[in-house]
Amino acid sequence: QVELVESGGGLVQAGGSLTLSCVASARAFSRYTMGWFRQAPGKERDFVAGISWSGAVILYKESVKGRFTISRDNAKNTVYLRMNNLKPEDTAIYYCAADRTYGMVRQPTYQYDYWGPGTQVTVSS
Repeated sequence: QVELVESGGGLVQAGGSLTLSCVASARAFSRYTMGWFRQAPGKERDFVAGISWSGAVILYKESVKGRFTISRDNAKNTVYLRMNNLKPEDTAIYYCAADRTYGMVRQPTYQYDYWGPGTQVTVSS
């Protein structure tokens, strides 16, 4: 069992920045692909970014490319999501998730085995 806990959410004005963190309890954290997802009110949970165990494979949702950066520190069991130039449409609950598949980054939510409780990000216009 892997426990994930996100932090770093909050209220920010459009154009501002936030950095989300997700700490994992697993000793085998470095073997997991990690992903960030988000869910806005009334919408489905969507893939935002994902990173393979080594960081060699990284994928982004098209609408966040150039603004968001995913990274990980395996020594700290932590994955980050740096969000710049935030827009009101980025408002959502952000979740981190772990996928036991080794070496790949997959986008569907059902591919991920463990989820954190989420952290709210609100971007005001």
